[in-house]
Amino acid sequence: MRGLMVLALSLLLFPGNAYAQQKPNIVLVLMDNLGWGEPGVYGGGILRGAPTPRIDQLAAEGMRLLNYNVEAQCTPSRAALMTGRYAIRTGNGSVPIDTPVYGLVQWEITMAEMLSDAGYATGIFGKWHLGHTKGRFPTDQGFDEWYGIPNSTDEAFWPDNPRFRPNSNPYARPEYIMEGHKGAAPKNVRIYNLEERRLIDTELTKRAIDFMGRQTKAKKPFFAYVPYTQPHMPTIPSPDFQNKTHNGDFADVLAEIDAHVGQLLDAVDKLGIRDNTIFIFTSDNGPEFSTGYYGFSGPWHDTYFTAWEGSLRVSFIIRWPGKVTAGAVNNEIVHEVDLFPTFARIAGGKVPKDRIIDGFDQTDFFRGKKDKSSRESVMIYVGNELFGVKWRNWKMMFKELDDATGPVNTYAIPRFYDLYVDPKEEHPLDPRVPENLWVRYPMTQVLLDHMASLKKEPPIPPGTPDPYVPSGKKESAPEPIEVPVD
Repeated sequence: MRGLMVLALSLLLFPGNAYAQQKPNIVLVLMDNLGWGEPGVYGGGILRGAPTPRIDQLAAEGMRLLNYNVEAQCTPSRAALMTGRYAIRTGNGSVPIDTPVYGLVQWEITMAEMLSDAGYATGIFGKWHLGHTKGRFPTDQGFDEWYGIPNSTDEAFWPDNPRFRPNSNPYARPEYIMEGHKGAAPKNVRIYNLEERRLIDTELTKRAIDFMGRQTKAKKPFFAYVPYTQPHMPTIPSPDFQNKTHNGDFADVLAEIDAHVGQLLDAVDKLGIRDNTIFIFTSDNGPEFSTGYYGFSGPWHDTYFTAWEGSLRVSFIIRWPGKVTAGAVNNEIVHEVDLFPTFARIAGGKVPKDRIIDGFDQTDFFRGKKDKSSRESVMIYVGNELFGVKWRNWKMMFKELDDATGPVNTYAIPRFYDLYVDPKEEHPLDPRVPENLWVRYPMTQVLLDHMASLKKEPPIPPGTPDPYVPSGKKESAPEPIEVPVD
């Protein structure tokens, strides 16, 4: 009884402490190759043939970033998101072309592992693309449960293709939709073909909602990671949305995306957890370049697989009622690696101290307690090659790729772009550039610091098998992060 009285008195005197006892749920929706300019609130929507009222309303209820940065390809982006580290460090700087054994070594600590250790239930419903061999599945990397695909959606073409030769190589095999739970090997559910490609995002939505419901009933904070497969090619809608807009497949898919986001938002409301749930909508990289499946990067130049802004900037909306200011919009630089330390602080998790973490804690920025982002620069990679540096509104580029399938151009003298003056990166020889070449000093310092970090901790080579521990390093306990108090 005395303990209850002390607790009641402390809550009366220090009501902010109540927050520390109630960790917020996290719903992270990650689209696959959704260009910056697709949602209506980013200039798309009806311009692309389909309004996006639910995504637009989400933006009105939360913060919308205009300068949220990612890696240039699917696997690197997901590796960076999960670890808080540039993908080059983890051996995942490129999609798995050079080696079929890819993904995160078990030495890496993922966002799911960090949140699980902090007391969260963790579920992933969708595309993993960080390994398809033993020890490299989501349930080996901190997730309690998984339903989805291990690799990429373009593999859905294979099973129905009469030219497919599945016996030509052990890895030339049909992709399966898989299901798994922590502590057991995931099982194949069914072949991921074009028919299943149409249906999968609807099923992912249902399973994510079921997960949220089960954890809410159990009164356990949860991390629901929903990496949808749309609008990655083949960009074809579900039967429920076929010809929904009468504006073609892409518009139908955009309408479907908006509807699925709306279903997740409605589920949060029906479960009564709206005020204690962080809801994020974003994408892994810029839009498709494949003929017939083109995406839209809005005012930015080009597509994913390049170092242009159209590849590296994607939409990002975060809603946390009462914590994140509704309707906020800004152009501050944030990178996907920042989510790891940010979630760690919010959830009372631990950030590893035995490795380089590239992410910055953005909690105070998201919550409006500071006007500026915690970062002002980003390293720009395409695959495993360093192309340049982005600092504030400037880019300094040593290499460029005119389009995703073209040759890499290397320059003897870096090209500079002022994204305020030249947002589409069309005029590197603008006469106003030489007037401002003072920017090379802070940008070069960013580059030198990054290169020094790679020397201090050499990147993990692509295809490295488990077990892996960096040479000369010992395991050490991550640093605990205190939960912020209102």
